[in-house]
Amino acid sequence: MNQRYRQARYHMHDIFEEHCVEREITDNPMPDKIARKEPPRVPDMPEYEVIRHFTRLSQMNYGVDSGFYPLGSCTMKYNPKYSELLCREAKAVDLHPYQPEETVQGTLGILYELQHMLAEIGGMDSVTLQPAAGAHGEITGLMIVHEYHRKNGDERNEIILPDTAHGTNPASAAMLGYKTIEIPSEEGCVDLKALEEAVSDNTAAFMLTNPNTLGLFEEEALEVADIIHDAGGLLYYDGANLNAIMGKTSPGKMNYDIMHFNLHKTFATPHGGGGPGAGPVGVTEELRSYLPVPIVEKKEERYYLEYGLENTIGRIKGFYGNWLVLLRAYSYILKEGGDGLTGISERAVLNSNYLRKHLEDAIELPYGKLRKHEFVLSGSGLKNKGIRTLDIAKRLLDYGYHAPTIYFPLIVEEALMIEPTETERKETLDGFAGALHTILEEEPETVRSAPHNTAVKRVDDTKAAREPILSYKMRVDKK
Repeated sequence: MNQRYRQARYHMHDIFEEHCVEREITDNPMPDKIARKEPPRVPDMPEYEVIRHFTRLSQMNYGVDSGFYPLGSCTMKYNPKYSELLCREAKAVDLHPYQPEETVQGTLGILYELQHMLAEIGGMDSVTLQPAAGAHGEITGLMIVHEYHRKNGDERNEIILPDTAHGTNPASAAMLGYKTIEIPSEEGCVDLKALEEAVSDNTAAFMLTNPNTLGLFEEEALEVADIIHDAGGLLYYDGANLNAIMGKTSPGKMNYDIMHFNLHKTFATPHGGGGPGAGPVGVTEELRSYLPVPIVEKKEERYYLEYGLENTIGRIKGFYGNWLVLLRAYSYILKEGGDGLTGISERAVLNSNYLRKHLEDAIELPYGKLRKHEFVLSGSGLKNKGIRTLDIAKRLLDYGYHAPTIYFPLIVEEALMIEPTETERKETLDGFAGALHTILEEEPETVRSAPHNTAVKRVDDTKAAREPILSYKMRVDKK
């Protein structure tokens, strides 16, 4: 437990405010119609000051490279540096998507192998690598659902969701014009009776992750599949929690029809910040012809892009997916191998339950069962001290730990959602548990006024969401 943690804090101005000059362009080779009419604003700084500026900013930030990141559901796991170095190689970076197929056979071979690796891991028959994120994968999967029913002359317009669903599930369904029907849980898992009452001739699909958002394994997964299939619907697997079951079971073995993979959650590619991601989608053989095109195929010793899928939903992204993100996942899977991926799931579940056991006596644990990769505590019992889950999360920052996910899932009051991932050591988990126990014994006002040791004190989260400042220009304009 790091009680002496102090985050770096510099009194810094915006680089454009402190060192900005108007540089006049004296020799502009650009044609007049596209040349700048006004001189550009550029920082007037030597190289070492630029480096110091951005290094100090990085020291005032927090990331998975600087500390424990127990963010439940989003799975902020460590990204190994070998895959980062690989993706800087000129052979990977300097490709052009319009190169002739014969000049990129190695790249197509990697994509082809990754398609089949993911299909095997997920128990699916075919995979597309095009989707640019998990939510984009959801949209892609639901487009396949829609086209499948339309092709069969079946205009179904309802998507069923459990009350533990990720927020992107109903959002994706609504974006495609579906009506969403939420069913309640029973002891944290799908209520089969409620599901039976919800299905109808209008049921297009049921979206469910397993283990679910509470970290509980849906033991009646096969019964769920039977209910949906008997009603003529399709079963969709949200791949958020696949990192808990690799090598043990798969969505295919649980009779799912469609799934998306979150490569950042399961295969250690970068996550967040608005950058490129990847959310491949897998389907059963019955749905293969509906996949977006192209997919990579192989004939004899030649790889090629296949556009001729009979019922394809078309292209859902420019070119063939985010290549460098896919390469990172490919290298991760190759390095770990089948036994390694199984071990990853085993350690993720072990770390989760080890930490749960150290905390469940201090903070309420709803639905008291064995968890998989994550667990959700409830801070509702702290209200008598005038303390909220938000306060606990902010105080953890003072001990050098990033806050867990809070207030999700919605079915847990004052939720504190924790996922340690497979990468953390026992000593780190012990330190985190010790910090949380210490916080619970502190004076309430100390906790309510946290954080105290960070570069920035408690911010107005609502204002940040409603009035975002997305660039220095917006900041200048507001002055």
